[in-house]
Amino acid sequence: MAIVPALPAQTFHRLHGFDLTDGEYPSGLIQAADGSLYGTTEDGGAIGYGSIFRITPLGSLTTIHSFCSGDCLDGAYPVGALIQSAHGDFYGTTNGGANGFGTVFKISASGVLTTLYSFCPNGLYHCSDGAGPFAGLVQATDGNFYGTTQLGGASNDGTVFKVTPGGKLTTLHSFSGTDGSDPVAPLVQASDGNLYGTTQQDGAYGAGTIFRITPGGRLTTIYNFCSLSGCTDGQAPVTGLIQATDGNLYGTTNGSNGFAWGTVFKITLGGTLTTLHNFCSFQNCSDGAYPRSPVVQADDGNFYGTTAGLYLGSIFEITPSGELTTLYDFCVQGGGCMDGYGPDALILHTNGTFYGTARAGGIHDSCSPTGCGTLFSLDNNLQPFVETLPTSGQVGESVSILGTKLTGATAVTFNQIAASFTVESSTTIRATVPVGATTGTVQVVTPSGTLASIMAFTVTP
Repeated sequence: MAIVPALPAQTFHRLHGFDLTDGEYPSGLIQAADGSLYGTTEDGGAIGYGSIFRITPLGSLTTIHSFCSGDCLDGAYPVGALIQSAHGDFYGTTNGGANGFGTVFKISASGVLTTLYSFCPNGLYHCSDGAGPFAGLVQATDGNFYGTTQLGGASNDGTVFKVTPGGKLTTLHSFSGTDGSDPVAPLVQASDGNLYGTTQQDGAYGAGTIFRITPGGRLTTIYNFCSLSGCTDGQAPVTGLIQATDGNLYGTTNGSNGFAWGTVFKITLGGTLTTLHNFCSFQNCSDGAYPRSPVVQADDGNFYGTTAGLYLGSIFEITPSGELTTLYDFCVQGGGCMDGYGPDALILHTNGTFYGTARAGGIHDSCSPTGCGTLFSLDNNLQPFVETLPTSGQVGESVSILGTKLTGATAVTFNQIAASFTVESSTTIRATVPVGATTGTVQVVTPSGTLASIMAFTVTP
């Protein structure tokens, strides 16, 4: 596919450089209803086993929890992104915990953490419920949370699980190798009500799979990677899928050192896969290699993501037809990669700016020789928008609408049907799904203009 040189219009800022006491190796990142960003660090913090932090869009960071307090019953080494429920609390996963094989937890914005479930209660070699929940959770339309464990299950190849907000866990599926193994990416619920995800290994060709699973636990493999000669369709997917505005799923594969460098792909819900870009196909791999974050779709219709190598990482933009543009190459600010390197997460804030994490580099040498990592922003001249929390609901249900500069809003519509609403803050509106609403775009009229959602809000029966 065509590759376009980097454009000069982007504005990159390092918002925060971690110094070990506030964390090391940042990973997941989300926007919350208060307009701030919340994320996790895999290591560091006050006790040295990872942290949860809040950071404003201007870069003021507060650590709200450091893991491994009280004999580490709260868990350790979190990697997956948090998810905020409609009630305001955050949910996530860790390694460690009471049994040493991971936890599901709830935490308030003020930092009050509750462990909801500890995996592998029967000890080593008996983790039928799963072990090592590497990825974050997704909250489905039924109100429950769904996730994956990297190991455990009947064959120790990983699981898909459901957990209620109160902490009751149900193992929905145990991978066996033939249907994939080692799932490390979060699930996504698509418009058909099913959950979709990936496994990093095994499957028909040993290179990972894409699967569909019903909320009741019926799993179907819809694609086996490396089914094409030379694995040009990719292998080893490690990032999550997203459903785009065209209804298709988009994602990346990671590849393997010296053999394949990763891909960006599109796949229909029925399983027809199209490779949009093979990385390292440009001279000196200037298009990057080893994509590390799920792609994000912006209101311009294009997708954005990060690569971790070959060298120090990049941020890229790719059109639905596969034309790729490198927007930023890391470690160009000197001084030991003060801007960071090895970017991991990338999200689009409703203010129209990208925010992300870099696993290493930064301004502090307390994590030498690699650095503790950074938080960054990238302005690509995109427009502000709104998004709903949750992304679906029934007529009469109350939902949050996240955005910026919402004070003074005069109208809210769900697919052109007017809704009653209350402006709770400059970043949050509480609205009721109106009678007659159908699945479609949510719009908010503010004094500075009309803001629309990128993704449709799904009105459920």
